[in-house]
Amino acid sequence: MTSKKTLWVVYEIGAAEKHQGMNVVCEQDEWEALELAQPGKHKLIRTGITNEGEAERLARGTSGDSRNSSHKKKASRSQATDGKKP
Repeated sequence: MTSKKTLWVVYEIGAAEKHQGMNVVCEQDEWEALELAQPGKHKLIRTGITNEGEAERLARGTSGDSRNSSHKKKASRSQATDGKKP
C-alpha cells in the first residue's frame, strides 16, 4: 500500500476578496481546484512544499516571530548618575 505524500502550496488571496493580500496555505490538490475554477484569481507564491510547518512559516512571513528588541533599555535615573546625587 503506497500512501500519497501531501504537498503544500502558499498563495496570496486575490484583489477581489475581503482578505486581499493575505497569504494562505492549502494542499496542492486544493490549489489546483482553485486554479481550475478561477484561473489567475490568486497569486501563487510557492508550490510543492513537502512540510506543512514550512508552508505556514512562509505564509506568515515574520508575523508571529518572537520579538527581539533592537533598542537598549534606558538607564534609570540612579544608574545615569552612578547612584550619586548631583
